[in-house]
Amino acid sequence: MRESIVIMGGGVIGLSCAFELQRRGYQVTVLEINRCGGQASGAAAGMLAPYSENVEGSDAFFRLCLDSLRKYPDWQHNVKQISGQTFEYTNSGSLYIVYHEADLLALEGRLLWQGQSGSSGSILEGDTLFRLEPNLSRNVRAALHTPEESHLYAPHYVSALEHACRLMGVTIYENLEKLSVVEWQSGILIQSTDQRMFSGDQLVVCSGAWARELSYTFGISIPVYPIRGQICAYEVDEKPVQHMVFSNQGYVVSKENSTLVCGASEDVAGFDTSVTEKGIERLRKWNKQAFPFLENRSPFYRWAGLRPSTQDGLPLIGSLSSSNNVVLAVGHYRNGILLSPATAMFVADCVEGKRISDDNQAFSPERFS
Repeated sequence: MRESIVIMGGGVIGLSCAFELQRRGYQVTVLEINRCGGQASGAAAGMLAPYSENVEGSDAFFRLCLDSLRKYPDWQHNVKQISGQTFEYTNSGSLYIVYHEADLLALEGRLLWQGQSGSSGSILEGDTLFRLEPNLSRNVRAALHTPEESHLYAPHYVSALEHACRLMGVTIYENLEKLSVVEWQSGILIQSTDQRMFSGDQLVVCSGAWARELSYTFGISIPVYPIRGQICAYEVDEKPVQHMVFSNQGYVVSKENSTLVCGASEDVAGFDTSVTEKGIERLRKWNKQAFPFLENRSPFYRWAGLRPSTQDGLPLIGSLSSSNNVVLAVGHYRNGILLSPATAMFVADCVEGKRISDDNQAFSPERFS
């Protein structure tokens, strides 16, 4: 009889773990309190950009993100093949823009360490830059071009991932409202609000911003907090932006569905996913500074999602020392889509009892206890 795995959480991390574990021969059940992909996953812009989003240097977290980026070509192909569904996956490359001469030195520093980490990037200026991105403001002084980075359309990706899981035999329960861990040290027993019981041999916790509720259950500190990320989108007739364009204020990216997605304005608002005029206006201000053609346009769509953040910004991934029956994979903040393949394989290795690399020890789920 196959070993059974219960996964708490049906976001992109939970579904990715289910996909990988089912492929490795386990019988997987996913428990979701709302709808699969209904929180941070479905609201994400789908950026696969570890170089652009990391300004500090090559640490364990960057290397995990880079490893996940490199896994994506095969990973997304397998999801499409098994699900029979397609979704946008575009190797557009990225531009990280700066406006002042004084910022060039920082770009050169980033180019140096990123080149040592496998990037074929370069710094572009003047006509070379504007030929590559014609609608960019002429006030932009230079940009770090990183050809390796990609993006995908997150709602369709998560939908395909869920469909692939179902076709492979993963059992998914949604709208369970609340879940309680009844037993976790000698087998797994989870109870839902309607008193249904779900049992298994091992538990994988992927409950995102709600993971902190399990601190008392497992006797460890799980400092995961929701950060509201607000995003807006413009309708466009053609593809006015060719790359993912980043600055220290946010990002802009064109999608195949004739939208231009702009994000992300962040604030601490508990579990409130409402959209604020202040948050969207901050996005609009920097958007039109980078792309003047947006000056007199208004976004047709605005939305927000909850990003599960930890105190040190790193996810909590790994088995509990008090019980090898429990694996955590939470706190991915704004990198859940990017980290879905690497996290799924990391978690599956933990479930199989494989040795964890020294790099991955940095994500110990008990490091705050």
